[in-house]
Amino acid sequence: MVLAELCGRITGAIQQMKNATIVDEKALNDCLNEITRALLQSDVSFHLVKEMQTNIKKIVNLEDLAVGHNKRRIIEQAIFCELCKMLDPGKSAFAPKKTKPSVVLFVGLQGAGKTTTCTKYAYYHQKKGYKPALVCADTFRAGAFDQLKQNATKAKIPFYGSYTESDPAKIAVEGVDRFKKENCDLIIVDTSGRHKQEASLFEEMRQVAEATKPDLVIFAMDSSIGQAAFEQAQAFKQSVAVGAVIITKMDGHAKGGGALSAVAATKSPVIFIGTGEHMDDFEIFDAKPFVSRLLGNGDWSGFVNKLQEVVPKDQQPELLEKLSHGNFTLRIMYDQFQNILNMGPLKEVFSMLPGICAEMMPEGHEKESQAKIKRYMTMMDSMTNEELDSSNPKVFNGSKIMRIARGSGRIVTEVMDMLEEYKRLATMWGKVKGLKMLEKGNMSSLSRNKNSQHLSKVLTPQMLKQIGGMGGLQSLMKQMGSGKDLMGMFGGRDE
Repeated sequence: MVLAELCGRITGAIQQMKNATIVDEKALNDCLNEITRALLQSDVSFHLVKEMQTNIKKIVNLEDLAVGHNKRRIIEQAIFCELCKMLDPGKSAFAPKKTKPSVVLFVGLQGAGKTTTCTKYAYYHQKKGYKPALVCADTFRAGAFDQLKQNATKAKIPFYGSYTESDPAKIAVEGVDRFKKENCDLIIVDTSGRHKQEASLFEEMRQVAEATKPDLVIFAMDSSIGQAAFEQAQAFKQSVAVGAVIITKMDGHAKGGGALSAVAATKSPVIFIGTGEHMDDFEIFDAKPFVSRLLGNGDWSGFVNKLQEVVPKDQQPELLEKLSHGNFTLRIMYDQFQNILNMGPLKEVFSMLPGICAEMMPEGHEKESQAKIKRYMTMMDSMTNEELDSSNPKVFNGSKIMRIARGSGRIVTEVMDMLEEYKRLATMWGKVKGLKMLEKGNMSSLSRNKNSQHLSKVLTPQMLKQIGGMGGLQSLMKQMGSGKDLMGMFGGRDE
């Protein structure tokens, strides 16, 4: 079961319980059983799932809950806490410092994407101002050094390796010593992997670890490894002092259970997830937003961060000012379509929004949505600057629509559909007009209440219900802390 499907199954189970006339022992058991099946099919180890189910039943004693308690909310919160507990080992991973050189050792099975992940890890820290370097101590896999060299060259990161030396520990020491002399503050050592848990693999890991004395050992684990994830991670932990986990290949086809199992087995936190093959397909892992998305409650902060990443900083003040006055032009719609496409796969983006879990977008629909957005943008490319900057749809008479259709190679009805979409979005922003814009942390409770009233007009009844009604919306605004964040958030949602 892929991550998107897991999200849908868990959300469905909780929603079914919420819809039950009476929340009794049977309703709770039905909900937990469905979540259990979903987690097992997503490769979370059996004993972890069993332990979670037992703990939730201990927390939620329906007989002890006084009359008036929101039983549904208490159950949902218990499920959230238990899933978070699975992903929280209770300690933080070592963080490299720029003041002195840090050595990070990567271990894992062959085929887990370890070498690529090493480069992503280095590239991430390079963008943060570190001076990283890569050492290839993988002497087992043919082409390992060539792959690392190619990746490092592309990312402009110094590297070290050998085509002749067969002792990985010796190569690792030479590389670490060299880059310490060159004042590199983050030295990353890539080690050999195997298809099976051979004794030689673990002995080699121990030798390299003893020789380099790493500050952190990272276990790179393929998210699609299946039910073997717990045992594999545990075997590595017993051989070397694994201090952190990076889950690789967490794209739209990945299963989410591996992350839960790896943390439980290594007692180490997941620090990053790899979401693709490109250098930038690398995200910091945060347990609470991850679980929130599993439960279909979205990840507002992640969505806002993604939106702010793709909207140029110099454009944000002007955009927010225009939107706060309800001045939604076709040019703004074009720019925000472009931003949404830059945010990544639509399934991933929509999974961050409460009530719009990725499972609600069936396979194939994502491509249709992307294709429609691109068609709309092609039509807008055939418009004049005056048309793009106008907020009055009446300027588009029959001759202009025909000109746009001919210029974009589309038919007249498609252009009219695009203009209808624009009218819908413009109407929505008309409702938001007057939303108070304040700096983060300075929004008074009065401002939050006024903004909540404005935003409640924008959300559909179903969406508002998913968030938790007006109370949930006000709580969300308090959590976000600023009208500015919310404006950006809702601007991205509807494109």
